[in-house]
Amino acid sequence: MSDSNSKDVILIGAGVLSTTFGSFLKDLAPDWNIKLFERLEKPAIESSNERNNAGTGHAALCELNYTVEQKDGSIDIEKAKEINEQFEISKQFWSYLVKTNQIQNPQEFIRPLPHISFVQGERNINFLKRRFEALSPLSMFKGIEYTEDHEKLKEWIPLMMDGRNPEEKVAASKIDEGTDVNFGELTRKMAKNLNEHDNAEIFYKHEVQDFNRRKDGKWEVKVKDLNTKKVETYITDYVFIGAGGHAIPLLQKTGIPESKHLGGFPISGAFLVCNNPKVVAEHEAKVYGKEPPGTPPMTVPHLDRRYIQDENTLLFGPFAAIGPKFLKNGSNLDLFKSLNTSNVGTMLASAFKNFPLVKYSIQEVLAKKEDRMKELRRFVPNAKDEDWDIHIAGKRVQVIKDTKEHGRGYIQFGTEVVNSKDHSVIALLGESPGASTSVSVALEVLEKNFPEYIKEWDGKIKEMIPSYGQSLIEDYALLKEIRQATGNELDLINK
Repeated sequence: MSDSNSKDVILIGAGVLSTTFGSFLKDLAPDWNIKLFERLEKPAIESSNERNNAGTGHAALCELNYTVEQKDGSIDIEKAKEINEQFEISKQFWSYLVKTNQIQNPQEFIRPLPHISFVQGERNINFLKRRFEALSPLSMFKGIEYTEDHEKLKEWIPLMMDGRNPEEKVAASKIDEGTDVNFGELTRKMAKNLNEHDNAEIFYKHEVQDFNRRKDGKWEVKVKDLNTKKVETYITDYVFIGAGGHAIPLLQKTGIPESKHLGGFPISGAFLVCNNPKVVAEHEAKVYGKEPPGTPPMTVPHLDRRYIQDENTLLFGPFAAIGPKFLKNGSNLDLFKSLNTSNVGTMLASAFKNFPLVKYSIQEVLAKKEDRMKELRRFVPNAKDEDWDIHIAGKRVQVIKDTKEHGRGYIQFGTEVVNSKDHSVIALLGESPGASTSVSVALEVLEKNFPEYIKEWDGKIKEMIPSYGQSLIEDYALLKEIRQATGNELDLINK
């Protein structure tokens, strides 16, 4: 372009994080040139795909791992408040895209659905009750209900109470204002919107192979067209790596110092999917339990009513397993190729520190369908084998790094933003709740890596995110106003 202020940006991976960041950038800097490279034939085939994850719409309304019990018995709710605010920020951005006619038919990617926490046994009931008492005074968790009464629970979760011992100690909390989000559909909509922008272009079946830093500070990015086998080099000012599990190997190829002492622990997911429409129709909620001791957050058991490609679906899981692939469509050499002299010590330290997690994952690999059905029956006592099929879901790669606080080989849960010192390379690593908080992650990327533009972009960002710069945690009036506006725009009210 002739505009000397224009910049070139290369996005890698057509998942929810890259398409969200690209959607921001095209409106904030419409004269910048954006190229997105995806090695598969369509957007949202890997982790963002709706069939590769069960629990979506993370707003900390029912996920118990965001409210941690402290040694003194108190419940730390800070993470829940943060996640809830971030999800409200995401809804504002999606509302903006709908309002400006950049994406249509929000009911295709977001729907109202009650969120329920469910626990068994005295100890867990005591925890849930204290969690309820900690959350209920907060405006963002307004309307939360709690019960240990079997009759009330039959109204909330009839499928889960049918056939249950009336003497069993169980409890649940419920918030009606939850949602179910189809991030695959949302990603496809954002990818289409991005590709229609005059200065943006998406290349499918194109694999980024290598990087070279030029003396002028720009990057040469080597890309292979998987159809023609032709390799081309593109020059760019910024490289954004939003390639899911493949982000760590790509970051390593840049050679930036920030890529050292970083590794990844790949975890596969499997779910039981209900094939009986009558059973599916009996459960109208997203229900989360407690994760098994010594296991990562992604192992939290949940029974989710989902709406996928015009079908009501019911999923239970996840069942974790380990394997060397970093992507579902990856290679069995991914893990081994990611090892180098800078991170092998980090990885070995992590394996030693997290042996119970490795052991648990191996046990899950060896588990048969009958073992998984046994787990399901803790949630659905009358579950029949013939009504449920095993579905292999997507890959998650937990970031492993060295930290001052935790020492060598610390497993980082959640989404991690890594950038070069000069902000020309930005990589998003990690996993859940990445998709639900993707808009906040994109904002963090903008604030951290584009400081010279952020003041200029401030007005536009506030148009996209009306609460930008303000706290939805502290300001109830603003929260109420925002929820009403996004609820109307996203067709979530009076359904």
